Amino acid sequence: MNTASIVSKVWSFCTTLRDDGVGYGDYLEQLTYLIFLKMADEYTKPPYNRDVGIPAEYNWQSLKSKKGAELEGHYITLLRELSTKKGMLGQIFTKSQNKIQDPAKLFRLIDMIDGTEWVTMGADTKGDIYEGLLEKNAEDTKSGAGQYFTPRSLIKAMVECVRPEPGKTIADPACGTGGFFLTAYDFITNPDNSALDKDQKAFLKHETFSGNEIVANTRRLCLMNMFLHNIGEIDGESVVSPNDALVADEGKRFDYVLANPPFGKKSSMSFTNEEGEQDREDLTYNRQDFWATTSNKQLNFVQHIRTMLKTTGRAAVVVPDNVLFEGGAGETIRRKLLENTDLHTILRLPTGIFYANGVKANVIFFDNREASPNPWTKEVWYYDYRTNIHHTLKKKPLRFEDLAEFIDCYNPHNRHERKATWDEEKNPEGRWRKFTYEALMARDKTSLDLFWLKDKSLTDLENLPEPDELAEEIIENLEAGLNSFREVLSGLGNAS
Repeated sequence: MNTASIVSKVWSFCTTLRDDGVGYGDYLEQLTYLIFLKMADEYTKPPYNRDVGIPAEYNWQSLKSKKGAELEGHYITLLRELSTKKGMLGQIFTKSQNKIQDPAKLFRLIDMIDGTEWVTMGADTKGDIYEGLLEKNAEDTKSGAGQYFTPRSLIKAMVECVRPEPGKTIADPACGTGGFFLTAYDFITNPDNSALDKDQKAFLKHETFSGNEIVANTRRLCLMNMFLHNIGEIDGESVVSPNDALVADEGKRFDYVLANPPFGKKSSMSFTNEEGEQDREDLTYNRQDFWATTSNKQLNFVQHIRTMLKTTGRAAVVVPDNVLFEGGAGETIRRKLLENTDLHTILRLPTGIFYANGVKANVIFFDNREASPNPWTKEVWYYDYRTNIHHTLKKKPLRFEDLAEFIDCYNPHNRHERKATWDEEKNPEGRWRKFTYEALMARDKTSLDLFWLKDKSLTDLENLPEPDELAEEIIENLEAGLNSFREVLSGLGNAS
């Protein structure tokens, strides 16, 4: 069976289940459990003959042999039992539940998965099927899954700039469904970038990647996504930890950190108050290795990512605008980042590219350095891909090609030989220019929130976007404003 027919089959069955109220997310979960079990079954047979740790009474054959109510009851028991196992097996089945209430449809799904040899299928094919489902799930705005899914075109551009090398480690402290890992894997395995020897291939499969994801369902999807792309072993340890990365420094240091930490400014926890009502409380991480103590989750992730890096380590991180301009702890952290790392590049992103609405974000690129009495950052290069840029998720999504000029300007092969496209007289509309360390440190609150291009929508009425694009952009800006107001209100509530 070819790739197209498998994808078609997988999608058509999802549509069937949606009629029963099973959303993309629930469907993805059930697919994850069942494909994992089918692959485990294939690994127990020649030429592999492996014991993958699944008891015979809960293996794939035990599911195939049952129908109706007996199948439903057995499936529920199977999920519960496998969730108690160690390693990747236990992580895949953590908090697992049966969301397919019709045993006949469960049987049909099992039969569909049984008709494919998953282990021998190419990693690209398996990965494409699963990544397609993940993206479809992210588009389903009601599920909220979009907050764990970074546009793959943006990830690819970030990876192209960082150019990870074989034999080096890559981490993501909030890895979602694993987009950064898989794109880095694709880059390293691309023959145009690297010719891998046997040891490098083994290192890539078993030792390169390390992540954290606290949401069980998302962590499950990430592990399965990586496994289908040939990262890790079916009977091995999980490379994605369920721990909150911000709580403590685990002591591991990495060559690269690629991340898009979760949107939402405050770290908080839910609890039941004295009146028996659900309440929330800001979480402040008191860590000796942090430059400043704050409940701002984004600022904490920036600090944490810096601690994760080797002294030669490099990072590319998506951050919201508040990280660039917020005072107090924000100013302290920006100053320390400029002094203690080489913060060399900032990419300003447009609205309309993330599944989480109302987000104004940037990518900051910085290289860690050893301790020094002198600041490491000499100049910061900015690429403004926000002013006069219009994207929408459906009609005009961000494509990798849209960031091609930025990648060229970044000059990944030798970023020390860069040329500005902006010139006050010759090219005032150039999107690429640099600012010196001294100029940035002299700004109010050391704000890195910089723009220089004129907004044409204020003056050029002839070239306005289409009405629907304009409406979507207005909605994005309103939602961004509302999010900011909510954060202000939250701060006022805590102050009182």
